[in-house]
Amino acid sequence: MIMRGLLVAVLSMTCVWSAQAADPIVVKFSHVVAPNTPKGMGAERFKALAEQYSNGAVRVEVYPNSTLYKDKEEMEALQLGAVEIIAPSLAKFGPLGLRVFEAFDLPYIFDSYAELHKVTGGSLGARMLESLEPRGITGLAFWDNGFKSLSANTPIRTPDDLRGKKMRIQSSKVLDAQMRALGALPQVTAFDEVFAALKAGVVDGTENPHSNFYTQRMHEVQSHMLLTNHGYLGYAVITNKKFWDGLPGAVRDALARAMREATDYTNQIAKAENDKALAAIEAAGTTEVRVPTAEERLAFKKALVPVHRAMAPRIGKDLIEAIYDETGFDPDDL
Repeated sequence: MIMRGLLVAVLSMTCVWSAQAADPIVVKFSHVVAPNTPKGMGAERFKALAEQYSNGAVRVEVYPNSTLYKDKEEMEALQLGAVEIIAPSLAKFGPLGLRVFEAFDLPYIFDSYAELHKVTGGSLGARMLESLEPRGITGLAFWDNGFKSLSANTPIRTPDDLRGKKMRIQSSKVLDAQMRALGALPQVTAFDEVFAALKAGVVDGTENPHSNFYTQRMHEVQSHMLLTNHGYLGYAVITNKKFWDGLPGAVRDALARAMREATDYTNQIAKAENDKALAAIEAAGTTEVRVPTAEERLAFKKALVPVHRAMAPRIGKDLIEAIYDETGFDPDDL
């Protein structure tokens, strides 16, 4: 009995030593924004929690600012298994044929984070993430960045002030329609190229949450901003399905727990980080920031909400109406 006990103890110690000695599973997390944005901070929080909860069985390598893959490359890299986790903006899923995510690009469809989270935190959002699986992608979470403002190098007070302006957008049919509804000329530009394009005058203006606007130094090359809050910019944190399904169960559970907590953290800080960035933009003094009057905001809303109806055949009328039901938005009540 004593010998059996010693043998069990030795075997247990050997298993522990082997587990500790084994190389950790490397998880590359690539994204295109600065580390001090909500997404950048969320990625770092996930790294810390994943390594903690897996007891060192996982090592997360975070690659911010397009240092590993650029905006246009990361989705393909994920599907090929060259990177394990990315957090692309929701506009990036349209080109994959997953048009349901384009609903998030519809202007003025969300008036607050509370309305937004009824969708992203509910069954409707869960079904959207599940729709990624046939593409070899597992959806892990929705992360907020924030609501967008419009900027240009001339004053913006009415929709007509953007007529004829070359406005940078992500590759999105909805955002293209949005800018055309304002009489602007949409210009698809990779995120890491926006500052140079604005500086060179290749594009006249853009739309961004304040944290992106500030960390990418756009305030240095844009003299006017209107706080329209006309659209939402968020991300889906996604992983390669084959990689995720192939993880040991305990490791996958640890990463899922880390992702849940990192998601709560990211979505809690998003508004605060954007408010902080807005204060920094105003303090820099290079961009005149205006809050629209109630009449100005209504003018933009009336100009842009018809995009919902125009995009319904593409996105799905039933989906758009399901979002209306969740948020209480009525496009006819303007």
